[in-house]
Amino acid sequence: MLVVDLITDEIPPLKTTDTVELALDWMEQFKVSHLPVVKDRELIGVVSETDLMDYNHPEETIDASKLHLMRPAIHLHQHTYELVKLMTSLNLTLIPVLDEDEKYKGCITLKGIVQNLSTMISVQNPGGVIVLELNQNDYSVTQIGNIIEGNDAKILSLHVSSQPDSMKLEVTIKVNREDLSSIIQTFNRYNYIIKATYSHSDYETGMKDRLNEFLHFLNI
Repeated sequence: MLVVDLITDEIPPLKTTDTVELALDWMEQFKVSHLPVVKDRELIGVVSETDLMDYNHPEETIDASKLHLMRPAIHLHQHTYELVKLMTSLNLTLIPVLDEDEKYKGCITLKGIVQNLSTMISVQNPGGVIVLELNQNDYSVTQIGNIIEGNDAKILSLHVSSQPDSMKLEVTIKVNREDLSSIIQTFNRYNYIIKATYSHSDYETGMKDRLNEFLHFLNI
């Protein structure tokens, strides 16, 4: 699954001319502790609830407040594993998404990630993950299934992402085996491009820990 599959426009970005008071109201309304600040589709930065609460002039604009804005962001076609890693390392409740031209496209929230990823990666089941990149015309779920089952494994989940203005697909496959070596060898023999692989130790444990961090952080 790619970042583009999780993006939302339900939370509007702040403008530099919006007030500190409005920003705090929106944070309460949308249940987040961070909001993006955007000017003419350019990401200025991300403002935090902590900084806003410490500022004593709620009637002033974001621009006039001269608050320090960090500028974390992720791009449309990065993998969700990178997204989770970035958000947990920075303790963000929301992260802006940028397109290929570094323009603001929307944002992704913690709750949205938890809801989507916990289902997509079959997080309760041990196993490994293989990410394939292939042309749309070459995609065959039957052949992929045969390769995996031919190596005495089962598909637990499969997600296909397409990129705009491209004939490429990214296929993320969760299988019930932690040792992926024979499956990888077979995919290589059939000339599949393997974009990434994650074993139980470096994917499952990490993802579970990060999802648990999300849940603890959100207190849900």
